[in-house]
Amino acid sequence: MVIQALRLFLNATRAKDESGKAGRDGKVLRMVMFGKPGAGKGTLSSRLVKKCDIMSLSTGDILRQNILERTEVGVMAEELVKRGELVSDDIMLKILTNKLDTLHNQPWILDGFPRTLGQGKMLNEHLETKSIPLTLIVNLDVPDEVILARISDRYVHLPSGRVYNMSYNKPRVPGFDDITGEPLAKRPDDNPETFALRLNKFYEATSPLLEYYASQPSTGTKLITLKGSTSDEIWPQLDYVVRQAFPGLPERTEPKKRHSLADAIISGEERQKRTDPTFPVL
Repeated sequence: MVIQALRLFLNATRAKDESGKAGRDGKVLRMVMFGKPGAGKGTLSSRLVKKCDIMSLSTGDILRQNILERTEVGVMAEELVKRGELVSDDIMLKILTNKLDTLHNQPWILDGFPRTLGQGKMLNEHLETKSIPLTLIVNLDVPDEVILARISDRYVHLPSGRVYNMSYNKPRVPGFDDITGEPLAKRPDDNPETFALRLNKFYEATSPLLEYYASQPSTGTKLITLKGSTSDEIWPQLDYVVRQAFPGLPERTEPKKRHSLADAIISGEERQKRTDPTFPVL
């Protein structure tokens, strides 16, 4: 039933594209994925990037890259991080859009931004001025009780942010990261009490953002909600949506050594830490 509903939705949006009402960039994947903490955003994005020739853009990775390369905004961000302050929306948007503006018609998935209504409006305005609007927004709807039960099995590779779960998406070697071989750790906030607070904050921040995207005039952007209890349930839906909405998206013909900025940045960070003990850890 879910796939059938998606098929009807995508046929309707394709009709808009063919009638000329969608933007000319409607067939280029520029995607944002929303979901509660622990909903499987990272797992699903990773599967999509491994299958298709898509650039995965994490705002944390881009921020670290700018700090390593000593760009103007990177230096500003580094000072804030060293003082324990949050990087402002203006600086984060500048760092992010500097990267997005270089990608032209390359397909990408954005991870970690926007998270608030203000950030969403700022990003939308910039992308519209560059004629590269978002073309797919995916909202992952996973029941709260499933996520709360899932966190006890979750482990993370802290330098890169890669997430594993002992119930699904297990590391190849228990307790160690698949790529670096470094030990995995538990996040301090991965407990039911703290996680319940994070879920409440998610609802407060993300509900207005999704309402904003749903209320926007048709620009070729598709907003789709995918439901399921596990990434294995949601993955066929996501795969179908992407293949149907973006039929020209090329699949990878051979394994790619790096699917995001993270792995290249990790080695650079390690070199920096050896020479600068004050180098910030994000």
